[in-house]
Amino acid sequence: MKILITGSSGLVGSESVRFYADKGYDVYGIDNNMRKYFFGKEADTFPVQNYLVRKYNNFKHFSVDVRDNKEIQNIFIKYGPFDIIIHAAAQPSHDWAAKEPMTDFTINANGTHVMLENTRVHSPNAVFIQISTNKVYGDTPNTLSLVEKKTRYELPENHVYYKGIDESMTLDNSKHSLMGASKLAADIMAQEYARYFGLKVGVFRCGCITGPGHAGAQLHGFLSYLVKCIVQDKKYFVFGYKGKQVRDNIHSYDLVNAFHHFAMNPKPGEVYNIGGSRHSNISILEAIQKIENLTGKKANFEIQNKARKGDHKWYISDVRKFQDHYPDWRYKYNIDDILKDLVKAHKK
Repeated sequence: MKILITGSSGLVGSESVRFYADKGYDVYGIDNNMRKYFFGKEADTFPVQNYLVRKYNNFKHFSVDVRDNKEIQNIFIKYGPFDIIIHAAAQPSHDWAAKEPMTDFTINANGTHVMLENTRVHSPNAVFIQISTNKVYGDTPNTLSLVEKKTRYELPENHVYYKGIDESMTLDNSKHSLMGASKLAADIMAQEYARYFGLKVGVFRCGCITGPGHAGAQLHGFLSYLVKCIVQDKKYFVFGYKGKQVRDNIHSYDLVNAFHHFAMNPKPGEVYNIGGSRHSNISILEAIQKIENLTGKKANFEIQNKARKGDHKWYISDVRKFQDHYPDWRYKYNIDDILKDLVKAHKK
């Protein structure tokens, strides 16, 4: 089998490379290290790229921008057709998107369109995994009847979304952030290529994704960056909500394993909310306490009053639709496992 992965040096992309290269498949990666451009030197993914190239002789890397249709087309023609395409390349930060809205939209929306169209023309039988985000729901989750508790915001147990937010939540009439809007454009276009052209596309609306391969930065990847700050005695800034904002966190391995289950039995056009769910979720205050216990270090953090525009006060994914469609998929990691992995990685 031939696997094509965009954003192949990032967290999900590199996890996908390892997952399929270890199975002995021919893996092709596209990544031009835009993460360094977005977030600076600390987010440089070149070391990951170099590691993957050296470790796997069945992995070939291309330093190509997903917006460059000619170069992407050349890859499809020369090395395809591909069996599975995992589109992980993206601009992932709503704060950063406001700095360069055109860059954000062209990467997230236009880049996705380039990948979909080349799949349609050159690899029409491929399974296409579109990595979307919970930001497509905008700030609608903030309208839920949340209760403030000592360390987190929470929903009453009898609330319809207590188990998590499902795919029925409206996408309209909310503030998405520019990144949320560009990812929503890509999300809808990916669905349309399945429904209109019949491509085997699956859309995965992810909660927080993390793991030891995460190059967390202040503007993206809060859990990895929080661990990094505590381990390295750096100050961490919490943006609003008293540090009680809740996120579900899914390990990158569990996410890629979900992609694989879909790829082996694709359901074209389906959309799945995917994340840590009730199995793996945490507030910032709770994360700080757990990391302090794991490291024996005291966190240096400051809670600022102003929250980021469009940011969620509480978001937990309801993954029951995916679990119903793919009952053999199981979580390998919970929040404690994830934090132990992150602490170990940052202590190296």
